[in-house]
Amino acid sequence: MSTGAFLFYLFAAVAILASLGMVLNIRNTVASAMSLVVAMISLGAIYVLLEAYLVAAIQIMVYAGAIVVLFLFVVMLLNLRSDVFPVARSRLPKIFGIVLSGWGLFVFLRLLRGTLPAVSPAPEGYGGFRELGKALFTRYVLPFEATSFLLLAAIVGAVILAKRRID
Repeated sequence: MSTGAFLFYLFAAVAILASLGMVLNIRNTVASAMSLVVAMISLGAIYVLLEAYLVAAIQIMVYAGAIVVLFLFVVMLLNLRSDVFPVARSRLPKIFGIVLSGWGLFVFLRLLRGTLPAVSPAPEGYGGFRELGKALFTRYVLPFEATSFLLLAAIVGAVILAKRRID
């Protein structure tokens, strides 16, 4: 096994374990968000192994940095630690998650038995920052701005919800 394959499997295992820690840790939202950070950083490392450095940097800076910090800000602003979920309420999502994960693993292993198609190399300059910037600010400018407005509305809504509980 090559070093690249070993690192890929290592980071994939870390991402899977961190994702399971995020989903199964319903009672502590801060620990769940920190598991999300670990999963996002391991995905960034997988992108580095695939030589997609721009995507790796965006993954770590935007998702592991900004969005998870926003999640933690909202969690701490709303003070969700005082909410206690009943045991019966947390069993159903866990059972559903385990069944869905088992089905996904079965489908994945069945897919691996067959032969996978050969991957053609990407064309020169594919996935670079120039092409991404051109596409983002010409063709996808409306979805980009709509996303920024949705994030702004979520922040304002979180502040309003937090102010109601304080007063």
